[in-house]
Amino acid sequence: MLGPVILAASRSDRMRRLISAAPVTKQVVDRFIPGESVADIVPIIEELTGRGLELTMDVVGEDITTPEQAGAARDAYLALIDRLRLLGLGERVEMSVKLSMFGQSLAGGHELALANIRPVVEAAAAIGTTVTLDAEDHTTLDSMFAIHEELRRDFPQTGCVIQAYLFRTEADARRLADSGSRVRLVKGAYKEPAEVAYQQKHEIDKAYVRILRTLMDGEGYPMVGSHDPRLISIAQELARRAGRKPDEYEFQMLYGIRSDEHLRLAAEGHRMRVYTAYGTDWYGYFMRRLAEKPANLRFFLRSMVSKG
Repeated sequence: MLGPVILAASRSDRMRRLISAAPVTKQVVDRFIPGESVADIVPIIEELTGRGLELTMDVVGEDITTPEQAGAARDAYLALIDRLRLLGLGERVEMSVKLSMFGQSLAGGHELALANIRPVVEAAAAIGTTVTLDAEDHTTLDSMFAIHEELRRDFPQTGCVIQAYLFRTEADARRLADSGSRVRLVKGAYKEPAEVAYQQKHEIDKAYVRILRTLMDGEGYPMVGSHDPRLISIAQELARRAGRKPDEYEFQMLYGIRSDEHLRLAAEGHRMRVYTAYGTDWYGYFMRRLAEKPANLRFFLRSMVSKG
């Protein structure tokens, strides 16, 4: 499987230097990460919302080693929220955050991440939107879920992400569905050991369907994070069986992948949210996109051959 190899490369400084220096890299990265600053991303936000889509914004950055960097990540999200306020688009655009960016992995990281994320959630609520806590590797999840539960006491619309390939996720899904949470279900993109996660695609797909059924039958708001046409069709059928209206769940896909499908689902009346990342620290995010889907890697390699 290529995924684990690519994920290992995402942690290699040597590979970071080689890929960053390749002439074609910027062209390919721009397909997934369409800007480095809030100013860069505003035209993308206006274009996509103007076409009937909703967005979740991710300020990329994963190498947080000091409390000051974690504070800077908080401030970057606050700047984004302020721009959304000025645009009047708060209700169309939410935020996705990785708690590692807010200091979760540092000494005293749980408390630090909670202290940094709370003002972001408060500011988001003030403009009519919300925040979803992204899932990272399995060692961080107990902290993430505890922060999610804490935030929901004051901001019940705060969402979280669960990953189908982890054995624990079916139990997590039942708990979150019962509590009425907003939950994005993804397959998972971190290298996890066989002791905690399914390793084969068919096992992950079957787990995804089981978990999605739990979410659709529950009391929460499911967010279907997948580009897989088969899983999208299954999600629609599960929603129909559960008696859910089109505004009682949504689809989410990455910016730059299956853009025509984004528009098709929106035109059919589905809520379609585009996960859109921006920022200068793009490498880790970019490599996980390659690891998730072989077609992304083939696109990158073809580009390097034709343009490099």
